[in-house]
Amino acid sequence: MKRFQAVAIVTIISLMALVGCNNVEQPNTQASPSENTTKTVATSTETTDFKGLEGVITNTKTAVEAGNFTKAKGEFEKFEGFWSKVEDGVKAKSPKTYKDIEDQADEIKAGLKSSKPNKQKVLTALASLSKNVTSVAKP
Repeated sequence: MKRFQAVAIVTIISLMALVGCNNVEQPNTQASPSENTTKTVATSTETTDFKGLEGVITNTKTAVEAGNFTKAKGEFEKFEGFWSKVEDGVKAKSPKTYKDIEDQADEIKAGLKSSKPNKQKVLTALASLSKNVTSVAKP
C-alpha cells in the first residue's frame, strides 16, 4: 500500500510538471474581449446617463409648465445624480458647453428655490440646458 501511495504521488507530481511545461503563452496582438466590453459598457452607461439627464429636464419642464414648482424642484434634484457621471467627459469634450450646462443648472436651481419662481425664466433656462445636453450627448 505504501508503495502504491508513493507511485501515485510521483505520478501526480510528474503530470503536474508536464502540464505546467506545456503552457506556452502566445503573444496577444489584439485587444482583449474584456477591453472591448469595457468600452461598450462605458458608452452604454454614458448613453443611459444622458437619457436620464434629458428625462429630468423634460419632467422638470412639464412640472414648471403646469405651475407645480414643488414637483419641478423635486424632479430637478435628480439632475446632479446623472450629471456627475458624465460631466468629466463633457468637460474634456467641450469646456464651453460644460460651463454653460453648469451655469444653467445653477440658474434653474436658484429659480426653483425662489419663493415666487419666474416661470418664463426657468423655462428658458431649461430649454437652453436641454439644447446643450443634447449637443454633447451625441458621440
